Amino acid sequence: MLRSVRARTTAGATAVVAAALVIGAFAFFGVLTAIVFESAERAAENRAEELAARIDDDSPRFISTLDEEVVQVLDANGDVIASGGDAGSEPLPTGKAPGVVRVDGEPVFLVTEDLPGGRVLALGVSVEDETETLGTVALLLTAAVPVLVALVAATTWIVVGRALRPVERIRADVDGITAEHLERRVPVPDSQDEIAHLAMTMNGMLDRLDASAQAQRRFVSDASHELRSPLATIRQHAEIAQTHPDTTSVGELAELVHEEGLRMQGLVDALLLLTRLDEGAAPPHETVDLDDLVLTEVRRLRQSGRTVDGSGIGAARVAGDPRLLGQLVRNLADNAARHARNRTAFTVGEHAGTVVLEVEDDGSGIPEAERDRVFERFVRLDEARARDAGGSGLGLAIVRAIAAASGGSVTVAESRWGGARFVVRLPAAP
Repeated sequence: MLRSVRARTTAGATAVVAAALVIGAFAFFGVLTAIVFESAERAAENRAEELAARIDDDSPRFISTLDEEVVQVLDANGDVIASGGDAGSEPLPTGKAPGVVRVDGEPVFLVTEDLPGGRVLALGVSVEDETETLGTVALLLTAAVPVLVALVAATTWIVVGRALRPVERIRADVDGITAEHLERRVPVPDSQDEIAHLAMTMNGMLDRLDASAQAQRRFVSDASHELRSPLATIRQHAEIAQTHPDTTSVGELAELVHEEGLRMQGLVDALLLLTRLDEGAAPPHETVDLDDLVLTEVRRLRQSGRTVDGSGIGAARVAGDPRLLGQLVRNLADNAARHARNRTAFTVGEHAGTVVLEVEDDGSGIPEAERDRVFERFVRLDEARARDAGGSGLGLAIVRAIAAASGGSVTVAESRWGGARFVVRLPAAP
């Protein structure tokens, strides 16, 4: 309980206010005492000067006629020459003047005034009313300070408790959210304060976690499906060869196993590559001649008998991993070759610190509504043709992941022949 934010905040606020009130009370009482006694001292000094002037003109014996004042005249030896009022015959403690002394139990402010012949006039002004007033003030301060401290502590406890109540609700709701219930969200208070912003941030985080979990489940499901297909083909032909050995040969079975094994290997390699890119590890950055990578793919496609236009390839250097960038260019080249009817084209150039790679084909193109979805994993807009060509639906997903890891982006638009035009933008090497 003492470790809670509520308790620590209350204790801190109470300690600060208590210290401030105590210091303020002492300071106020000290200033008030000084003002009161300074006023009494001025009054006493004025009266002493008045009496001293009369003694100079008259005998000091008239002092005995002053019944309402504490006053004495002392000789050079400190003996009482004359006294009046309640001063008595004992000499007043002039050594404590100016200051408060008690005469017959009554507090008086004592001052002295020098007279000719070494004599001294001692006068005491009653400060009983002032002392009572100061005592009353001290009593009020002694009672008020604890009450104010307790009031501040209670107010802070209640206010902080109310302020943290939504946080406790958020904590309880988040504590109940598991991987199976990521669709749940925490309540957002109407206060529009920091706690409301915390709740909205928490809901945003849950949205991202939910989307990530759904994407992961889809990814696992699609990967399982893709891996199951070649395994089922191998198993089916193996069972046929085992049950009806005369319907197939070892060579045919070996060729089929080889093809399906290559497909599985490509799928596993693609999955591993995407996993490494998803982990966010920064790939090694070195200067790469992107135009050389593109020219290599142009030559490869031409050797397979395809018509490829590479006239738009200019010198361009980027910073990145040459192996990953080579994979990016190859995936785009294979995608263009797979969907092109007669020709493809590659363009590379640098503009304002950005290297732009464009890959076009004259195929059927990509509908505008599907141009963002085509980069998702295991998405095939032409399922049958992609399977026949050995595609797994991961090539363009890998392109986007590599481009993002290299600090760039990839988009798709319509080519000049009505097909697809993939545009990759990468930061140029410094």
